Amino acid sequence: MALHFVTDDAGGAHPDAIVTLIGAEAHHAAAVRRVRVDEEVTLGDGRGVWLSGVVVAATPKQVDVRVTARDERPAPSPRFVLVQALAKGDRDELAIQAATELGVDAIVPWQAARSVSRWDAKAEKGLARWRTIVREAAKQAHRAWVPEVEAVARTADLVRRAGESTVLVLEPTASVRLTETTAPDDRDVVLVVGPEGGIAPEELEALTAAGARQVRLGDTVLRTSTAGAAAIAVLSAAHGRW
Repeated sequence: MALHFVTDDAGGAHPDAIVTLIGAEAHHAAAVRRVRVDEEVTLGDGRGVWLSGVVVAATPKQVDVRVTARDERPAPSPRFVLVQALAKGDRDELAIQAATELGVDAIVPWQAARSVSRWDAKAEKGLARWRTIVREAAKQAHRAWVPEVEAVARTADLVRRAGESTVLVLEPTASVRLTETTAPDDRDVVLVVGPEGGIAPEELEALTAAGARQVRLGDTVLRTSTAGAAAIAVLSAAHGRW
């Protein structure tokens, strides 16, 4: 399979055009992945444009690709949105990386009541890091659409979202399995994953009162770093993406 790279310049490119990779993407292509002249690669803009091309020049500072074909791939529908509670260490980062590889379409960092990690004043730095992780994971997975990482949400934001989306709260004590749940095709499917200590009772009550449904993945309890990815895999299979 051809190596894949992401650049905003891919969006306006057509066959016979030259798309130039610079900066970190050029270094990654030439120095890390070691692309060579005449090698076939693919390029995307992260918003559905998919280009095939051939490398015509390659240095660590600049890689030029001549476009041979262009395709535009529609955004997935319904969207799978992962609301991932902030977690200590790198557990939340592992969660969003795996979820991106497995097909999530948008990610919402959640400052849950029991989140040990607190972004507060460092929210912008945290968002920037999550967006980098998601971009790299999408590139690794050869995805035409890079998932959006939205602003940090509080529980009140999730309650409001429950009125316009299908919100499924992953809760090990729920009586209904995720595999037994159906959702309309015209609404976002929002999966809510709690932090290490689980979702607080008052948060569960507020979300359920707003229309969210509690579901479980199975008879075992998964870590916050794996629950969302597992749920995305289930949804991808159920909606025919896999």
